[in-house]
Amino acid sequence: MILRPDVSPASLTAPAPLVDPFGRAISYIRVSVTDRCDFRCVYCMSEDMHFLPKRDLLTLEELDRLCSAFVARGTRKIRITGGEPLVRRDIMTLFRSLSRHLDSGALEEVTVTTNGSQLARFATELAACGVKRINVSMDTLDPAKFRSITRWGDLDRVMQGLDAAQAAGLAIKINAVALKGFNEDEAPRMIEWAHGRGMDITFIEVMPLGEIEDARVDQYLPLSQLRAQLLDRFTLDDIDYQTGGPARYVRVKETGGRLGFITPLTHNFCEGCNRVRVTCTGTLYMCLGQEDAADLRAPLRASESNGPLFEAMEEAIARKPKGHDFVIDRTTRGPAVGRHMSVTGG
Repeated sequence: MILRPDVSPASLTAPAPLVDPFGRAISYIRVSVTDRCDFRCVYCMSEDMHFLPKRDLLTLEELDRLCSAFVARGTRKIRITGGEPLVRRDIMTLFRSLSRHLDSGALEEVTVTTNGSQLARFATELAACGVKRINVSMDTLDPAKFRSITRWGDLDRVMQGLDAAQAAGLAIKINAVALKGFNEDEAPRMIEWAHGRGMDITFIEVMPLGEIEDARVDQYLPLSQLRAQLLDRFTLDDIDYQTGGPARYVRVKETGGRLGFITPLTHNFCEGCNRVRVTCTGTLYMCLGQEDAADLRAPLRASESNGPLFEAMEEAIARKPKGHDFVIDRTTRGPAVGRHMSVTGG
């Protein structure tokens, strides 16, 4: 597959970067390329998921054009997500095409969030396309527990993918969802393992997105509690380190490595949010924790000119809220947001 030629410079000319009502410039987009995944993690998906018909998804050419439009309006970082992005057929075509924006300097970074299952196959080519770092979702180092939490996952295959990624020169950050009664006792081991391999690691609070079989209040482990437990073993020094995402980082004195915390529930991280999310159907969500969205697929397909697309983007960003409304408690049984994380993009 060959992507359409880059749209003309005239059609990408834009008067100014996208700025929301609170003065935050939108410089980071997370783009889902598929809602499908080869895992069924219990906090993310139902076991029997119903995925979108192929006709509803943006083509790779459309995804490239959409990303390019955001680059023209000030986006400096693109994260490719899913579902599991590397299960999308011919996905490397998109990475190869986006690399032109890295070569030109218009884009600072293209990164990927993956479950690691396909890294052994794609790590070398990702690096060749200019990807320098990736996030790998992994919640446990126990093979049996890994199979249980992912329902279908194979930890050995992911470990092979990590080996391939590091051999290709990719920097890796491990993302672990903190789950009560499942992996909090593993946190010290996971930190020492990740730092021993030269990888950062971030713990994330479970988010109330989409209906699942279990109650999230039974899964929810406040990271304030986990951090307090870690202080029994480690010295955690706050550091001024940012990757563009919501994590707050510390340096673990005993290992020398970086440890991040993403706390949408115990410590709202919205104040400096510079991010928006685009789904694989071209739906723009201005906030992960709100339902308001804008259709970018219609203007994208309606005109060869980017004028209508820019207009839709501007109108959407003008509605970006100050923050989300996530809550998990015994009185709130349903999810704060009805869509699953795999639909929005991780």
